[in-house]
This record gives sequence, C-alpha cells and structure tokens, in this order.
Amino acid sequence: MTDIEILKAMLRSRRFETKLSELFKNGVLYGTTHLNIGQEASHVGLIAGLDNADWIVPTHRCHGFNIARGTSLEKMFAEMFGSRHGVCRGLGGSMHMTEISTYNAGSSAIVGSGVPIATGLAFALKRKSIRNIAVAIFGDGATSRGAVHEAMNLASVWNIPVLFYLENNHYGMSASESNAVSTDDIAQRASGYSIEHAKIDGNDVRLVRDTVKKAREYILSSSRPFLIEVNTYRMCGHSKSDKLVYRTREEEEYWKKKDPIKAFSSLLIKEGVLDEPGYDEISSDIDMEVETAYRKAEAEKDDTLTLRELDSYLLAPSPVSENVRGEVHRTSYRKAIYEALDEILKEDASSFLMGEDVGLYGGCFGVTADLYKKHPAKVLETPVSEEGFTAAAVGASMLGLHPIVEIMYADFSTLASDPLINHAAKTYFMSAGQLNCPLIYRAPIGSGTGHGSQHTGNIEAMFLNTPGLIVVAPSDPYSAKALLKSANRNNNPVLFFEHKGLYDEEGDVGDENTFLPLGKAFASSFGNELLIIGYSHALSTARKATKEIRDRITYLDLATISPLDSETIIEYASRFNKILIVQDTPENGSVGSSVAGMIACECKEKKEMRIISARALPIPFSRDLEKNVIPTDKEISNAAFALLDA
Repeated sequence: MTDIEILKAMLRSRRFETKLSELFKNGVLYGTTHLNIGQEASHVGLIAGLDNADWIVPTHRCHGFNIARGTSLEKMFAEMFGSRHGVCRGLGGSMHMTEISTYNAGSSAIVGSGVPIATGLAFALKRKSIRNIAVAIFGDGATSRGAVHEAMNLASVWNIPVLFYLENNHYGMSASESNAVSTDDIAQRASGYSIEHAKIDGNDVRLVRDTVKKAREYILSSSRPFLIEVNTYRMCGHSKSDKLVYRTREEEEYWKKKDPIKAFSSLLIKEGVLDEPGYDEISSDIDMEVETAYRKAEAEKDDTLTLRELDSYLLAPSPVSENVRGEVHRTSYRKAIYEALDEILKEDASSFLMGEDVGLYGGCFGVTADLYKKHPAKVLETPVSEEGFTAAAVGASMLGLHPIVEIMYADFSTLASDPLINHAAKTYFMSAGQLNCPLIYRAPIGSGTGHGSQHTGNIEAMFLNTPGLIVVAPSDPYSAKALLKSANRNNNPVLFFEHKGLYDEEGDVGDENTFLPLGKAFASSFGNELLIIGYSHALSTARKATKEIRDRITYLDLATISPLDSETIIEYASRFNKILIVQDTPENGSVGSSVAGMIACECKEKKEMRIISARALPIPFSRDLEKNVIPTDKEISNAAFALLDA
C-alpha cells in the first residue's frame, strides 16, 4: 500500500464507523457494534505490512481490518442491515465479517478465543508448505484468557508461523489495563514462551507497517511465532451503549491530540506528498464513497434470506456415506477404532491425529497404540491445553486439513467446549458457507473404571442443543469403525464418543471398505413384540440383558444422537405398541426424552413406553454404587419383561 492508499484506508474506516455510530443513535440499525475510531493506524498498518494471502482473525472490533483488506463498504453496510447482500448474507453482523477472498477467516466475538483459531490456521499453512502466515488479533483484555496463553505455548512448542498482534487500547470494555492486567509491559510475557516480541506506538502507521513486515520476515525465515504489542486508544465507547463513565475527559483529550489520521495526514503534507487541498479532496471523495455505499445497501436492506436458505447453512454438504459392508473379521471395540484411525491416516493426506499422550504412551486407553510408529508425521502430541489444541484443530480444519482430536476423558470437553460450540459448530453458518470445519473430536465417555466423578461422565447430552455439530456414540465394534471412517469423509465437525466400558467388547468388524452413514439409526434382531431404542453402552447392556428373549425384540441403535434420525425412529415406533428406551445419562434434557417426545407427538396410536436412565447423580467412586447409578442388566431385563407381560 502506498502512503496515499494507507491514508484513504484510514479515512474510509473512520467515516464508515462514524456513519455506523450515527445510524445506531438514530435507531436505524439493529443489534450492536464495536467501533475502532482512533485505532485506524493499528488496523491499516497491520494490513499494509502483510502479504495479501496472509490470513487474519480479527476481534469483534473488526471493521477497520475488513476495510483495509478491501472489503466492499456496500457489503459491510448490507451486513449491518442483515441483508442477503451482506458480506456473510446477513448471518454474521458487525462482529462476524468473514471474507475468504481477502483471507479474512472471520472475527471472534468471544474475547481471546480467535487466538488459538489463528494458530491453527498458521499450523495448516505450514503443514501445506504455504509460505504465508496467520495473524491472531486480540486486545489487552484478552491477555487474561487462558486460551491466549495456551495458543502461545503451543505455537512456540510446535514452531507455528503465527503473528500474535496485541492491540493495547488500555481498556477491556470498561476495565482499565492498570486494574485488570498484572503487568505494565504485556509484550514481555512472550518471553515466558520463548517468543520474540516488539512493543510500539500503534498510532504511527508507518512504524506499525514496518514492524509487521520485519516480524513477518522473521516468522517465515525462522518458522517461529512473534508478538507485537501496539499502543493505541479507542476514542469511542466499547459498544453503542457505552457512556464512557469509567475514564476522564482529560485522558480523552490527551489521546485526541494523538489522532492517527491527523498525525499521518499532517506528516504527508509536511513531506510534500500531499497538500491541504489534496487532503480535502480525498476526504470529500471518501465521504461520498461511504454515503453512496450506505444508500445502495439501504435500498436492499429488507431483502433477507428465507428460512429455507437459512437451513442450508447449518451443515456443509458432504458425500453421502452408504451402508457398505466389506469383508468382516472379529476384534475388539478398541481395536476397531485403532483400525479406523490407521486407515484414515494412511488414506487421507490431509488427516492427522492430535492429543495428549497419543504417541509413545499409546493414548490414555491404549487406542492409538503404535500409530505414532506407523504415521510419525501424523500423530502429534500436544501440551495439556484442551481448549487451545481443540481450537487450533478448528482453525486447521478451516483450511482443509482433517484433524482428529483425542481427549483423554470426555469430562474434559467442558474445557474444549468454546471452540466446539462457538466456532466449529457455527463457522459454516456465520460465514454463510465460506468456511467449514471438517474435524473429528474423539472422547471416551462412561463409568465402570473407578475413576470417580470427574473422569466418568456421560456428557454427550451437553452438545445435543448445539446445531452444527454431528454427535456420534457407537454401541459395538462394527459401528465404531464404520462410523469413524464415515466421519472422516464428512465436511462438518463430528463429535465421536467412545464408551470406556465397550473398549474390550468383541464383535464383527469390517475391512477398509466398510462404511455406515452418519445421521442414520440401525435396526437389528427384528422381533415384533418390543422395540428397544438406545445407543452406546446402554444399548449394549440392553442386548445382553434381553438375549434370552431376543427373538421377541427389535433393537434400534440411534448411533448418531444429533441430529437424530427422526424418520427411522418414527418408522419403527409406529410398528410397535411397546417401547423401551435405555440410556446411561440422566433423563432431564437427554436423548431418551427427545426420542420419547418425538414418538408421542408423531405416532397416532398411544404407546406403552418407558425410559430407563441413569440416576441424576455424578458417578461415585464406590464400585457397587458406580455399577448401580447407571441402568443395570437386571433393571433393563425387568423393564422388558414388564412391558411384554403388560
């Protein structure tokens, strides 16, 4: 960018946001916005120092970055109106303006959570041998987030080409840096992660540009991360409703004198690059450009997506996995998953496995075994940082890699929930189909190991109400392998829950050509007196508990518990008057209650239906109590006979 182009970008950002402020004050626009008036040098200077193909992950204060990258003002205004003509067709709004044509992966409205996403993007660039970097943009308030520190540690350990770009505007909403940050030199924290860093005046656009250029050269030459802290100030409030009661007018006046646009335009006039009439002409042209863009967007503001179109952005289109049965052999549930992982890593060049102790140790439950020997470049051991490395996997998947994340215990999914729920599940939707996240998240659920309450939860239900996630919980070795293989062919995030109590169970398993479709329920046995519906360990327990009367029962394995296969559930439920639903989770907000409600609403005939669930308790350590908190063989058997005899 030339000096004049830099000045125009800064003015364009200022005038765009001044217009937004006016529109919100007049009640024209809906929702909220976070303006960066006063921070234009930081935004434009960064973009001026980057290559056009370097990826950026901005914060919720994102407009200046979009504008500096060349995003259409008309499309940005349209996005603010919620129109289909917006950058993200009205699905993102002010805080989520993704535009892959300008290598903008979309801003994160969750403070700090975009930092590990950008780290994952940079990891993908390196893995694909693309000589570009990714930029993780965050503010001083975000430096208190664990995700930021996890990302910096991971980037240093793995030598990831990411630029950590810290915009220090001295306020994390209303909390001042002096009250919320434990140091007056945030940049020096990078030293703790062996990361080189610089601290500069963020209102000096040339200094920002030149520092970014040098940092980029360093990152590419050393394959090491770098951190830049830019000192700047927002002249406006945090958001549209901010009355600025937390800072003094004297402070505001001090920073007003350091206005980056006035400083840069004065410098250009002093250097003879520009004169005052020339500046006035540029300023007037920008005013007209902004107003024209607004008027065009306003004319189409009511042209929004239909609900049908909205549905199309829930899940990325994926190849339909057929029910293909190849040659079978007998092995355990654990070995079946191992085989699937081995075949995926062998067949899919974009795949890799990451997690804690997945290498030499062989995984917490021995599932990954010797995969690190067979695929040394594809089995990556991570630091203990579930949120950080899961988010990095999300970022890597956005650029077409197929990460398989292994979590030691599903209970730790609470730590990884932000990248899964707020990013993996919503990226395709918020970006209006520009980016998707084809990753697999594997986690062992369930009790029976004596590990106590924090390592034995059936927590899969916590993800059921998150549209955009596919949740799978196989009940036997055959489906475990076939569904995992299909998950790798899907273009969406698949949460794959393996039950610890099933790892040693044996059964038929298919070869490398065996697949089962995601999103389908599978029936077996085909007796005509009782329908038993379940998934994972509970269905396995039910099969064992009722094996003597199997000829009277049809078992319906839900397999994919979100989204549920309502068509097959209703099809089979309509054939039976007696239905037993089994699950290892408490009933409240569960799969079983959803299935029961579906059957009650959709089936015309009244059914004799019972749900057997786990007690509403954490799993206790005591062996006897542990066994009895979840449904037992006897409990299920008694319920089955009671229904049959009724």
